[in-house]
Amino acid sequence: MKQPVTLANWRQAPHNRWAFHHVRELIPTADIANDPRRIRDFPVDRKSMPADFERFLAATDTDGLVILHRGRQIAERYGNGMTAEQPHILMSVSKSMLGLLVGLLRLDVERRVAEFLPELKDTAYRDATLRHLLDMRAGVAFEEDYLATSGPIVEYRKATGWNPLAPGETPSDLRSFYSQLKKPDGSHWGRFHYISPNTDLLGLVIEAAAGRPYAELMSEHLWKPIAAERSAYITVDRFGAPRTAGGMCVTVRDLARVGQWLIENPSPWIDDIERNGDRTAWDAGSFVPYYPGMPMKYRSKWYVLEGKSPLMFGMGIHGQNLFVDRANQLVIAKVSSQAAPLDAPRIALTMQAISEIRKHLA
Repeated sequence: MKQPVTLANWRQAPHNRWAFHHVRELIPTADIANDPRRIRDFPVDRKSMPADFERFLAATDTDGLVILHRGRQIAERYGNGMTAEQPHILMSVSKSMLGLLVGLLRLDVERRVAEFLPELKDTAYRDATLRHLLDMRAGVAFEEDYLATSGPIVEYRKATGWNPLAPGETPSDLRSFYSQLKKPDGSHWGRFHYISPNTDLLGLVIEAAAGRPYAELMSEHLWKPIAAERSAYITVDRFGAPRTAGGMCVTVRDLARVGQWLIENPSPWIDDIERNGDRTAWDAGSFVPYYPGMPMKYRSKWYVLEGKSPLMFGMGIHGQNLFVDRANQLVIAKVSSQAAPLDAPRIALTMQAISEIRKHLA
């Protein structure tokens, strides 16, 4: 008998092949509305792909992929039961969506987070700024161990509604979780230190600053402007706090529309993402082994591969990506259901395939 998909196993293979595009059947969500009167369509102009393209899609457990080149859709693929109409969880590409929203809202990123959320004054975040959180350079002790079965990251997931409570446990929530993070881990502006709670905290800051729900703001400032084909949604905790670090769910076509919007709407904020960020901080961080030998940096929730034509990209566990090469007008949106949260060989295979696609289309 087939084991049912539950809150306890939804991120585990093979259950994730179904769960990643049926998230709202497992976790409470908030709708990120599109405008059905304003939907952008792209001309379809199928192009040949590199020789190993189909093998790459299979080897990286691809659920959906869309490639846009110079405003035309040149490739689209689906697998594992997913369709073009189904929103798929972005995991940490959700962080990159938040990074865009911060710029669109024109928040002063040098302000301290505690100015928006006074309850943080007794935590390790007391002196952290929005910029520290955006660039993952807050000196807060937290281990981002995706395979842990106990400890702070499990309590964090319970607080967000992503993990079930054990028998007799008191329900928790995202906002109260931050009272546990009291221990510093170095100074702010130190190494690149990847902490997902930084991004959920920014979601709370955005709501406090704007006085409106995050999902409404994302809809108004990004989802409707990109002329999305379908509404997106985001997971929320038991009190409605959004999981901005990983809970956004969108169709692959709409994810590609975000990339095209970035190409067609240049701004100082996007230029800053491409040009700035601290290479030294990146090189001292823990993600270097996943991108060995690559000139990388991280800025405002986006990874940047430096070069003559910089490659901006969002990356989420289990194989989620949005790649944007603005100079060459290339967008590659890919969602997956890989078994391991962070799989170095598959990340390497993906980066190699993206490089080949860029060369193929040059």
